[in-house]
Amino acid sequence: MKWKKYLIWGAGLCAVYAVYVSVSLFFLPPVTALKDKKTNLTIQVKDWQGNYHPLVVGPKNRYWAPLSQIPSEMKWAVILAEDASFYKHEGIDVKAIKEAIKYDLEKQSFARGASTITQQVAKNLFLSREKTLTRKAKELYLAKRMEQELTKGRIIELYLNVIELGPMVHGIGHGARYYFGKSPAALTPRECAFLAAMLPGPRVAYNPYKNLDKVLKRSNMILKLLANKGVLSSGEYQAALAEMPNVGRMQRKVDESIKQVEVMANRTSATVPQGLVSEPDKGQGEPAGAPAEQHPAATEPAPEKPQDGAAPAKEGAPQEKQ
Repeated sequence: MKWKKYLIWGAGLCAVYAVYVSVSLFFLPPVTALKDKKTNLTIQVKDWQGNYHPLVVGPKNRYWAPLSQIPSEMKWAVILAEDASFYKHEGIDVKAIKEAIKYDLEKQSFARGASTITQQVAKNLFLSREKTLTRKAKELYLAKRMEQELTKGRIIELYLNVIELGPMVHGIGHGARYYFGKSPAALTPRECAFLAAMLPGPRVAYNPYKNLDKVLKRSNMILKLLANKGVLSSGEYQAALAEMPNVGRMQRKVDESIKQVEVMANRTSATVPQGLVSEPDKGQGEPAGAPAEQHPAATEPAPEKPQDGAAPAKEGAPQEKQ
C-alpha cells in the first residue's frame, strides 16, 4: 500500500508544479512590442567577472545593426551552424529536443539544450540563464509566441544583435568593430564564418585569443556549409578558404594587455627606479579580455549601406523569409 501513497503524493506534487508553471507563464512579458523595429528594451548581461551590466537592445544602441546592414553570409553562417531548421520549425525543434532529452538522460545532466534561435532570443531578452525545467518551459512558451507575432527576419535580427562575441561584446555590430575594425556590412565571408564559429563558447572553447586554430577550423566547416547551401559559389568558397582573417588587431590587444600588466607590476615594485617605466600609449584599443566600454545610448553614424540597401541575393542562394 505504500507505493499507492507515494503515487498519490507524487501526483499531487506534479499537479502543484503544473499550477505553478501555468501561473509563471501567465505573467511572462508580452512580445508584441518587438514587432516595432524602433522598440528599445534594456536587458542585463553578465561580464566575464560575473557582474551584471545593462545592455540596450534596439536602435538606441550605438552598435545596433539593422537586418539590411548584415551580409547574407553572416545570417546564413549563424543559421546553418546554430539552427539549420530555422526556416522550417515554428520556434521549437521537436526532433532536436527528443535527441537532447535522450542525451541528457544518458549523461544525467542538462548537457544539451537543443535550443532553436528563437528560443535563444527568448532566453536572452526575457529569462535568466539558470538550467531548470521551469525556465525551459518559459523559454518554449515565449518562442512559440514570438513565432506567432514576429517574422523570421525580425527574429534573426534580434538574435544577431544580442549574441555574445567577446568580453562585453554583444551583437554583430560590436563584434565586427571589435575584431576587424569595420562595420557589419563590410564583413567578408571568411570574417562572417569566423564570428559565427565563436558562438558556442567565446569565453574559452572558441575564444580566438586562446584557441585561434580551433576557431579557424570551425569557420572552415561553416564556409563549407555555406557553399553546400548555395550561399557561396565555388569560386567564393575557395577564396574565403584562402583568406586569413586579419588577426593583427587581436594580437595588438594581447600585446597591450601584456604591456599593461608589466607596467602595473613594475609600479608596485620598490626596486624599480622612478622614471624607467613608461606609460602605455593611450588610445590603442582595448586589452584582450577586458570589458569593452559600452555607451548604449550614445549615437554613432550608421554603417554605410550596401548599394541598393540590403546585399543582393546571390544566384542560387536560398531566399530568406521575412
